Amino acid sequence: MSGLVLKLSPKERVLINGAVIENGDRRSRLSIMTPDAHILRLRDAVHPEDATTPVRRACFALQLVLSGDSTPEKARKGLLRQIEELSQVFQDTDSRRILAEASEATIGDQHYRALKALRSMIPREDRLLAVRTF
Repeated sequence: MSGLVLKLSPKERVLINGAVIENGDRRSRLSIMTPDAHILRLRDAVHPEDATTPVRRACFALQLVLSGDSTPEKARKGLLRQIEELSQVFQDTDSRRILAEASEATIGDQHYRALKALRSMIPREDRLLAVRTF
């Protein structure tokens, strides 16, 4: 079996091709067989008003591609620029590895993989911003 497999918790919501779908009272598993379907888990979404930091803005830009509100071609250059800017701030080995993965995924149109990598940077960014406010 190929395609994307979504494992949904009870009452979890997901955006599929512009429609918000809510799971029922039990855990479920969906296999998305259409290769170009636009899918975004809403529990993982960065809401527009929360896209106030560089990492969150990059995640939001990726979400626009996943939801179908932006094309990969249109978003690619800006995303790669944002990732490059992040690599100038996050200079530790682990962060650079994560950002390289996000960059490779973006180039390869693997937007879920890129979003997953960038989302893992949010706690690091939060710690960095907390330190800088003192």
